[in-house]
Amino acid sequence: MTFLELSNAWLATSGLLGLLLATAQAGTAAPSTRAKDLQLLTSQHGVLFATAPSAFLHDQSALTLDGQRPLTLTTVNVALDPTIAQGKQSGYSEPSKPATKPSKPVAKPSKPIPEQDTPGVTSPMDTVTSVSQLSDVRPTDWAFQALQSLVERYGCIVGYPDRTYRGNRALTRYEFAAGLNACMDRVSELITADTADLVKKEDLVVLQKLQEEFAAELATLRGRVDSLEARTAAIEKQQFSTTTKLVGEAIFAITDIFGSQVGSLNNTVFQDRVRLGLQTSFTGKDILNTRLAAGNVNQFFVIGNPYSPFVLSSGGQPLGSAEGTPAIRINGQTGNSIVLDRLDYTFPLGERLKFYVAAAGGKSQYYVSSTVNPFFENFDGGNGSISAFSQESPIYRIGGGAGAGFSLALDAKRTFVLSGGYLANNANVPSGSNGLFNGDFAALGQLTISPSDRFQLGLTYVRGYHTSGNSIFGLGLGNNSFFTGTLPANAIHTAFGQAAVTNSYGAEASFKLSSKLVINGFGGYTGLDLVGGGNGQIWYYGLGLAFPDLFKKGNLGGIFVGVEPYLGSANIVGLNLRGLGLQNATSLHVEGFYRFQLTDNISLTPGVTWITAPDQNNNNDDYVLLTLRTTFSF
Repeated sequence: MTFLELSNAWLATSGLLGLLLATAQAGTAAPSTRAKDLQLLTSQHGVLFATAPSAFLHDQSALTLDGQRPLTLTTVNVALDPTIAQGKQSGYSEPSKPATKPSKPVAKPSKPIPEQDTPGVTSPMDTVTSVSQLSDVRPTDWAFQALQSLVERYGCIVGYPDRTYRGNRALTRYEFAAGLNACMDRVSELITADTADLVKKEDLVVLQKLQEEFAAELATLRGRVDSLEARTAAIEKQQFSTTTKLVGEAIFAITDIFGSQVGSLNNTVFQDRVRLGLQTSFTGKDILNTRLAAGNVNQFFVIGNPYSPFVLSSGGQPLGSAEGTPAIRINGQTGNSIVLDRLDYTFPLGERLKFYVAAAGGKSQYYVSSTVNPFFENFDGGNGSISAFSQESPIYRIGGGAGAGFSLALDAKRTFVLSGGYLANNANVPSGSNGLFNGDFAALGQLTISPSDRFQLGLTYVRGYHTSGNSIFGLGLGNNSFFTGTLPANAIHTAFGQAAVTNSYGAEASFKLSSKLVINGFGGYTGLDLVGGGNGQIWYYGLGLAFPDLFKKGNLGGIFVGVEPYLGSANIVGLNLRGLGLQNATSLHVEGFYRFQLTDNISLTPGVTWITAPDQNNNNDDYVLLTLRTTFSF
């Protein structure tokens, strides 16, 4: 190739090849380029070309290699891409692996174009110092700003002797190679010049002045850092545990019950319940719950059923309905003596499967993927709704104690989650009808369906065994304790001194109408079979409206209406409900509450619960429970 041809190649490509120089220039508009970056470029891309001229022409700071905004590069054949010639942007991503076989050409390659001298050019090209010296370059040209920068900033552009640039001339591979070599030489010169004096004397002077000006602030900051390091060292030395954190809840509640039937039997009470939990994690994904509890919450005395004298509390008092029972009463009857309220371990096995093992205080609500009652549910805590009935479906109150459970996501998005578990009431007692498999138990299975973050559905089945003296909806605590529903629904088998087998079916649903309104509902049926003969049917259902952030962010309002578990029909010793002296009246539960979130850790919740026809008997007068609950969480 003649010198003139080589010059022609350089002139035709300099405006495009010169874009590479913008990545190496160290000035006020771009950070310094590292030599290793340029070496990487030249080693991996033998032929490079900028494919997004319009994007970079208007923002010179975009042409960097040092971690800010990358220059998009691709390979170039003999001629320019027509879209580039028209000023359009084309994108390209390098394949991660080269093709195993080169693709076959669509047609035979055309014969090489013979090299021709440019007419009228008989002398070497001249270097230009201003783009205005190129007569065929106009300010309206799409590449004008790029050429101007390359000429006046980098000095890597030459023109023909007749002061033309001829930007539309075709580009050959030889011309590209020659032009690229010239530009890379210029890049090397710029790198050498830029790295020769990385820190200038003027910069050091400015830095010294700034240090003197902010000497006081730097000294203060140094003292604060030293103090912080000392405090951090003390905390690390004196910390309780590297794997365990303490969580707690203390509840103060003032409660009273009103009604002509119960008013003379009860007084206004001030009750409390405290829980201290140790949450330990060994892998970061598992959790060991150890919780201590103490409380003095006693049940209000409600009587009005002919079978009450046959069902006694642990203190020997006849029991009545548990309708409207506050959630804080659960595990709150300890006389403020400290008890081990919960001891269980949850750990994952893979990404979708989670296991639950309970040694004490196990509940089905702890291992099912969801009880499908958001905002009302607080796991019997003091930040959800007021009553035990409205916090979750009564089907989760069947059985409890020690055992195991699991939760398995059937798909990666957790749209379908299968949960199952087995809990025994007296798993630690080896004698009599006790132990892990020979006493009271509850086996649960649930499919939770979550097609979106707004809707969730739960389908639940529980099979239980209940000896006389162990109520059906009593969480396996024994002593005839139960926390929701009427007396006949919980203890008709105890009244006859028999054990009972139950098969329960439930459905729970939640729909988020908006960020300020969520509707929840559940319904359930429990088939009751007495071991000595006889059967019955127990029903329960409810509907709730939750109002998150009502009037103020963090606050919560709620309304719940439903029917607590009641014995709808029975056939025991050949007698139906009427023959047993029972009614099938609808005992309605109506509840409203509003939680004021005073601080992140303190809330105040007034609530009211109205019960009609207590113990499913129209002869019993309605009663109303008023509660003012204060919850401290830490």
